Amino acid sequence: MSAYVNLYSKKNNEIARFLNNYDKRKIQDKNILEWKKEFKNPIEIADIIGVFIDNNDVYDINMWVSLDKDFFINVTNNNADQIIRYLFERYPY
Repeated sequence: MSAYVNLYSKKNNEIARFLNNYDKRKIQDKNILEWKKEFKNPIEIADIIGVFIDNNDVYDINMWVSLDKDFFINVTNNNADQIIRYLFERYPY
């Protein structure tokens, strides 16, 4: 079972700035407005959700996660904690 994280922005360089700070890898394309990554272990997306929520006042980015095929959840301040808790309940190992 794979999980997906999608990032969207209307502002050039926002996703690249966020990923360069989060991942410490240098994203060369500063003009990306959409980014998608597959995580083989769904628990791993808890980290990027946490970083996103801790910094969402710094970056103009929207995050969506998918744990089931074609079903996406918008990550917000109001539901991030619940999503992370759900991840650890659904994938306890």
